Amino acid sequence: MEKNYERIPWDQYFMGQSLLLSLRSTCTRLAVGATIVRDKRIIAGGYNGSVSGDVHCIDEGCYLVDEHCVRTIHAEMNAILQCAKFGVKTDKAEIYVTHFPCLQCTKMILQSGIKTIHYLKDYHNNEYAIRLIEQAGASVHQVKLSKKYFESLDFGDETNLPSKGE
Repeated sequence: MEKNYERIPWDQYFMGQSLLLSLRSTCTRLAVGATIVRDKRIIAGGYNGSVSGDVHCIDEGCYLVDEHCVRTIHAEMNAILQCAKFGVKTDKAEIYVTHFPCLQCTKMILQSGIKTIHYLKDYHNNEYAIRLIEQAGASVHQVKLSKKYFESLDFGDETNLPSKGE
């Protein structure tokens, strides 16, 4: 049997997971998703939102202090905390994030031993964060998604997905 399709590359696959996670975000300012990967296996995922049990920005608005929402836990932090909670090591892992990590998340990523940061979109790329990444011997890579892997998803006739006209 001849192979007539191309499998999605790893960076596209893992970034797709981060995009899917971002759909769970409860932040009204920016929906972010993060996926931590080690040895081509997903070990954790996170999205930005409130502390468990607290109100969400989508319900009560952002809690802004100095123009920053202090209610939101960033996606990268949620993913790293998930590893901590369940005892999963992050040393030499990779992280896929929908947006370039902020300075605080960059420091946390590096301190956790993650060596590669993949991101989809530039977002206030901090010069000091970039310098820290270089000093740590880590790498940063912007993923460019290819429409061919995401535009033509076919879920068959057995789904409850709306048609394009609905």
